[in-house]
Amino acid sequence: MLVVAVFLEAKPEHSAGMRLAVVAHARNCLEKEPGCLRYDVCLDPLEPTSMLLYQIYSDENAFKAHRELPHYAEFRLKVEPWIASRRVLTYDLVDGIGQA
Repeated sequence: MLVVAVFLEAKPEHSAGMRLAVVAHARNCLEKEPGCLRYDVCLDPLEPTSMLLYQIYSDENAFKAHRELPHYAEFRLKVEPWIASRRVLTYDLVDGIGQA
């Protein structure tokens, strides 16, 4: 399995809209993508403009497919102007505790 960690920093004036858009996008991915096994949206309690998106995909191909789907493109077009910074990291899941 492939873990994707996305660190997002929203522009302050767009932090509330970004939160709503990311939560809707996460639900959309889980509903429409069989290879998307988990999509958690985390908010920094001290800095409301900072978010962590924690995603698990069945494999790298599922993640690549995710990035080519229409709902992903729509999401990116919507939120791109709201983003101050973004960092995407990928990891191979060695072992997980709990359910994916």
